[in-house]
Amino acid sequence: MTKTRFNTYDVVCSVTELQRLVGMRVNQIYDIDNKTYLIRLVRNEEKVVLLLESGNRFHTTAFEWPKNVAPSGFTMKMRKHLKNKRLESLRQLGVDRIVDFQFGSGEAAYHIILELYDRGNILLTDCELKILNILRPHVEGEELRFAVREKYPEDRAKQDRGPPPMEKVRETIAKANPGDTLRTALNPILEYGASVIDHALTKYGLFGCRIGGELNPVPPEVAKKVKKKQKAIAKEFAKVFNPEEDMTALMCAINDAETMLRQGMREPSKGFIIQKKELRPAKEGEPEEYYLTNLEYQPYLYNQYKDEPYQEFPSFTAAVDEFYSTLEGQKIDLKSFAQEREALKKLSNVRTDHAKRLDDLTKAQLEDRKKAELITRNQNLVDSALLAVQSALASQMAWSDIQDLVKAAQANNDPIASCIRQLKLEINHISLLLKDPYAVLDEEEEEEEDSDREDDEQKLEPMVVDVDLALSAFANARKYYDQRRFAARKEQKTIESSSKALKNAEKKTLQTLKDVRTQTTISKARKVYWFEKFYWFISSENYLVIGGRDQQQNELLVKRYMRPADIYVHAEIQGASSVVIKNPSGAEIPPKTLLEAGTMAISYSVAWDAKVVTSAYWVRSEQVSKTAPTGEYLTTGSFMIRGKKNFLPPCHLVLGLSFMFKLEESSVERHKGERKVRTFDEESVVSVEEEKGQDQEIQLEEEGEESENEEKVGEDLPEKVEDLTIKEEEDPQSTSDDDDDDSGPKFPDTHIKVEHDTGKVSVQPDPTLQRLTSLPDPDSVVFLGDDKPFIITPAPPRKKQVQKSKQKAKNKEQAKEDAAVRAGRRLEAAQKQGPLKRGQKAKLRKIKEKYGDQDEEERKLMMDILKSAGNVPTKSTKDEEASSSDPARKYPGKKPPPRQKVADLEEVPDDTPAAADVDMLDSLTGCPHEEDELLFAIPVVAPYQSLHSYKFKVKLTPGTGKRGKASKTALQIFLKDKQCSHREKDLLKAVKDETLARNIPGKVKLSAPQMQKVKK
Repeated sequence: MTKTRFNTYDVVCSVTELQRLVGMRVNQIYDIDNKTYLIRLVRNEEKVVLLLESGNRFHTTAFEWPKNVAPSGFTMKMRKHLKNKRLESLRQLGVDRIVDFQFGSGEAAYHIILELYDRGNILLTDCELKILNILRPHVEGEELRFAVREKYPEDRAKQDRGPPPMEKVRETIAKANPGDTLRTALNPILEYGASVIDHALTKYGLFGCRIGGELNPVPPEVAKKVKKKQKAIAKEFAKVFNPEEDMTALMCAINDAETMLRQGMREPSKGFIIQKKELRPAKEGEPEEYYLTNLEYQPYLYNQYKDEPYQEFPSFTAAVDEFYSTLEGQKIDLKSFAQEREALKKLSNVRTDHAKRLDDLTKAQLEDRKKAELITRNQNLVDSALLAVQSALASQMAWSDIQDLVKAAQANNDPIASCIRQLKLEINHISLLLKDPYAVLDEEEEEEEDSDREDDEQKLEPMVVDVDLALSAFANARKYYDQRRFAARKEQKTIESSSKALKNAEKKTLQTLKDVRTQTTISKARKVYWFEKFYWFISSENYLVIGGRDQQQNELLVKRYMRPADIYVHAEIQGASSVVIKNPSGAEIPPKTLLEAGTMAISYSVAWDAKVVTSAYWVRSEQVSKTAPTGEYLTTGSFMIRGKKNFLPPCHLVLGLSFMFKLEESSVERHKGERKVRTFDEESVVSVEEEKGQDQEIQLEEEGEESENEEKVGEDLPEKVEDLTIKEEEDPQSTSDDDDDDSGPKFPDTHIKVEHDTGKVSVQPDPTLQRLTSLPDPDSVVFLGDDKPFIITPAPPRKKQVQKSKQKAKNKEQAKEDAAVRAGRRLEAAQKQGPLKRGQKAKLRKIKEKYGDQDEEERKLMMDILKSAGNVPTKSTKDEEASSSDPARKYPGKKPPPRQKVADLEEVPDDTPAAADVDMLDSLTGCPHEEDELLFAIPVVAPYQSLHSYKFKVKLTPGTGKRGKASKTALQIFLKDKQCSHREKDLLKAVKDETLARNIPGKVKLSAPQMQKVKK
């Protein structure tokens, strides 16, 4: 049985070894689950992570443990009191399994008390051991209470009293139950732990020694109470403890255990993992292969384990860390071995079944042949019996009368009646006991006849044979011969087909074994990324976009994972998810990524089920606040949006299901720049390589949608933008240079209340700020089809306006010529790349016609309205760094926005994995190459336009199909794809069903080429 918790000697050795941590400061505290906590300690450049698990263990760890999505209340309390405190002492209370960690000194000291017995506990106390927080409040007895504001009873721990005297040992043994082992009897009075006691007893030949037996027989009523384990030990070790002879050896063993304990308190010890050798399932003919499973971790190589395989470590905590970190991997291995064993058992069952069928057919042939021969050799007797019964039936006698008649004839020793054993008149049969008539010959005659007789006419044993009343003896014999021939043919067919069936079974078993081992390897390599707990996808321009699944995750997303440079996206509809675009570079987010994030925000809302097309908006992170207006309260997942909201065009409810593959380090370089920001010219001309392999119908459908969207965008724009100088109103924190101009309206703060899936979204202006805001002249405000006001500035003087109009007309003519030349160049470039696909030429022609008369100033103005950078050259890296680091440049003419306070958005830790790791994103690809080395696959649900270059993808739209069935169908489509390699198939099969369908928003309609064939 696997060891799961520390014993007393483990605690002693671990406390001694961890004295090296004294003097280190607490940098951060995390929780893995409700019982396990991580304390990160630092000293100069040295960093150590201390792991505490209530009731089980404490040790340093070098492995990356999965931290909880949000810190628990207990963790936050520890952070509040212990952060930046120095670890002043680490001690064991008495010789009990209780450890006291003291952080800080004097009146500023705080203690963490870890209990490692029973159900365990972790307590946080002040300098006077007054409990500030407790993991498991409870009551012991009538007076002892473990709760907040109670004092922790330090004296409750077992005190070190040294080895017990011999008289006490004798008394304890005398009181022990007969049949108990010596270790069980002594454990209550010894403080060394079971493993140390067994080690010492083994040295003196007392291991497994039991109390009782011949000297003290076990009464029946006591024997029932003895545990099964103790009974097994008593049977295995016949030695019975003799107090007169063995007491001296026992006291020597106790003294050795005491010496070990003192040694463990003085010096750090090595670590050992005791392992168990087990036979791995293997096919017939293959060599036996063994595998090792970890059973126990120990700070000493005990005598009872010296013959077992073990692994040695330089320190005890290293052994414990290795043991627990490989525990999950060992479980995966054991599960795979069980599956392999099951597959081999099935193969063995197939073989056994085939052998049994052949044996049964052989036996049936032999039986039928014997019956036929017995009828032939007793032909006259059989015909007479058949005639007698047929005559009785013909005279219309009752079946019971016929039975009585046969019995009466048998009583008179009638030879015909004597051979009748049973009348089966209901099936028109009778059973006859037939003997071989040649068996009664004497030996000489038998030898003579045997020489003349054929091999198939050998002496037969008596047998009961069923004969049909409707047939003669000869016909009955022929029937049995026919049955024998049929069985022989069946046996031949079985032999012929069995080889094929066995080959198929072996092939299937081999494939199963291969799949199991492959799945095990993939499961071990699979790394769960921090963002997978949210809705997520990687945009077509390599930005990580994450969204909350519920109110708690919406709250966590904004408080813990949103950084100052990130963008917050939300939909103006009930039950929408809060979406954050991670922006580690701090550069401007491209419009395509914003649109994809908007699609995600709308799709994970009630708009999906209602099939409503609506719009989303985006704001900067500093506009999102948890501070409610006076007199109001923000519930979990609700935030205040202050200032201007940047609305995105209405998005279609079209998502896609695909897979991303984790690349091995050597393969990452091939995919650099796979997802990048594309300029306007690059978007206009789609390369042949990107579209290669896509289905024609889906391509035409997408192009139709894109052209419709372009026309809608064109219609929404004002036709004569040049006639008006429009300036969009800006909020107090915007980056405009016209800060001194107060003529524009100031947007009031908006309270966005988000109740995920079940709640409502209410948008209401702050009444206090609305009263204080001075609005401009109503005649100067224009609303362009939505609720976004714009201000018309006064027109310039007439003379200047005429000159400007002439210059504009000139520029317009020149721009038309330039646009025509550019469009021609694009067409030539597309033709050089290869033959244009269906619909591509028409698309280029439409672009030329639509934007041919557009000059650069108009184009720039329209792209600004769409929040697009277009072909505007980007700043250099140095400029960006300077502008992002210098608040004066980032906010010209204004004070930089204040840094978010902890009280507002409470948690902004500097060491969480919240900032998107670009290198990590680069190691994930949706379009693997043949030469790539792939580690595992991750299912991703994303806006369909972001999956343009992915190798596997299906379209998801609102429908009536269940998401689980849709995800399985999609997986089958991918697996049946001719371009899917064997490695990719293995990786796709390794993905669990619940993971596959987890991010699909609701009921869906699946669209993919060749889908009907897959369904059939």
